[in-house]
Amino acid sequence: MLYRLQLDNYRSFRSESIKLDNPTFLVGQNGVGKSNFTDAISFISEAMVLPLTAAFRLRGGFESVAHRHAKGRYSAIGFQLVLHDLDDLATQATYDLVLRGRRDYRLEVLLERCSIRECGGGTTTFKRQAPTNSERETRWSGDIDPPKVTRSTLALPLIGDPRFEPVFDFLSNMRVYRIDPSTLRSDHEQYGDMELEEDGRNAASVLRHIRKDSPDDWEEICELLASAVPGVAKVQARRRNGELNLEFLLKLRGGKARFDASDMSDGTLRALGILVAAYQSPAPSLMVIEEPEASVHPGALGVILDVLRDASRSSQVLVTTHSPEILDAKWIGDRHLRLVSWDEGATRIDEMAPSVKRAMAKHLFGAGELLRSNALDGAERT
Repeated sequence: MLYRLQLDNYRSFRSESIKLDNPTFLVGQNGVGKSNFTDAISFISEAMVLPLTAAFRLRGGFESVAHRHAKGRYSAIGFQLVLHDLDDLATQATYDLVLRGRRDYRLEVLLERCSIRECGGGTTTFKRQAPTNSERETRWSGDIDPPKVTRSTLALPLIGDPRFEPVFDFLSNMRVYRIDPSTLRSDHEQYGDMELEEDGRNAASVLRHIRKDSPDDWEEICELLASAVPGVAKVQARRRNGELNLEFLLKLRGGKARFDASDMSDGTLRALGILVAAYQSPAPSLMVIEEPEASVHPGALGVILDVLRDASRSSQVLVTTHSPEILDAKWIGDRHLRLVSWDEGATRIDEMAPSVKRAMAKHLFGAGELLRSNALDGAERT
């Protein structure tokens, strides 16, 4: 799992270190930076498989991503990810990355470092540093044969050393889902999709694979959707004119009828998108669900939460929310909660205050009750 993520000068984060659990709920009002945190996860994952320039271009360029200080200057962007229990051979890994936007609008990797602590007590590392003004070549140290990289190319995806593969696999398979019901209503070309897109647009393709490869999982999806949305009997992918779309079978008085996704509500489609994300195979290493409560009836949230809790057995799950109904789940404890707030022009993410932990431990209040009463407080900093 991703145990800790340090962000320096990324979007609304000045310098913040966040410890995560599984599952973790990021709780905060709109506009405080929850999506900026999840975008950092997306960025790292994309940077493993795309050129760095492309990952920044998707976000409007380096200057759109770098945190702007009070004097209007941009600084280098830094990340540190600490992973625990990677596999049977590695107990912990740390990956550091520092990036800079140069005056000529090029990107430069100032520092890239990976350290893996092995179960037997040994450590495997590599480190690359950008050359100084008097140097021409990148400086390398550690236990690898340095790959050929440019100043704006990451080394981890190119090393090809099996000792570092678990780190690359985890980072490249992190996924953030912002399910957009409008995309689920549209037909899409039939691909061999087994991985759900960020907005859910290829849900029909992924659902088709689930039904083919794991019929029991497809049956569970249908049953869970029926529990969340009364009247739904089944949902399946249908091919029409060479494209795929979603088809729903609804119970009506006197029988059943088939409906296209265009006839279904936003809440139904968002719930389905979350179910498909949770049941896809292979499962993401870390799965982020943005605001699952949006347009979903509060009565259906219990089903969604049970699914996400179950998904945390095979993926690390992170949820952003500002919904008391989400936090009403009895199993959510203080260790699952992180409070996101805005403080003097930057995002803060804190664990719960000691008073909140005591109240929850004694079952005096649940997290949802504390949020409703504006008493879900973060721990003070020294």
